[in-house]
Amino acid sequence: MNERLRKRADAGDEDLLFLTDDQIRRGIEAMFFAYRGFTADPDRILAKSGYGRAHHRAIHFIKRFPGTTVNNLLDILGVTKQSLNRVLRRLIDDGLVESRVGEQDRRQRNLFLTEKGEAFERELSEAQRKRVRAAYRAAGPEAVAGFRTVLEHMMDPELRRHYEALRRRRDEA
Repeated sequence: MNERLRKRADAGDEDLLFLTDDQIRRGIEAMFFAYRGFTADPDRILAKSGYGRAHHRAIHFIKRFPGTTVNNLLDILGVTKQSLNRVLRRLIDDGLVESRVGEQDRRQRNLFLTEKGEAFERELSEAQRKRVRAAYRAAGPEAVAGFRTVLEHMMDPELRRHYEALRRRRDEA
């Protein structure tokens, strides 16, 4: 893209997209159907144990950040404390998550997956990784990079800051 077009694009000139409303609508519809496919396999696995997507999200982020605090998980998930407590209570009672007293601050509760939780998380995430891996392979590296860029630009600014902070934490680990 030449410099003049880049400046217009940065200024928010929607004409530069070269997409019709119908093309954008088809992209939105594709996202709806892709999301259904992305969640279908884990939903079947979760349903067998009477869990829902909130349980899956909690398990996912506890796995990604072992020892995360309840407050950090609240921040990441953007749910109410009451809602998260209900989810965590069930996961703890079922032996998937362990809550430990914080070493630096005894008021904090650090969350870890148990062996049973690790196995359940592997089952859930492998179903999604398999689907995403196949889609990425079929689309190719340039499409993957472009897709990630599109997703990042669709995030609300506050969520994007969370996402980037999580990515930095992951990269530092």
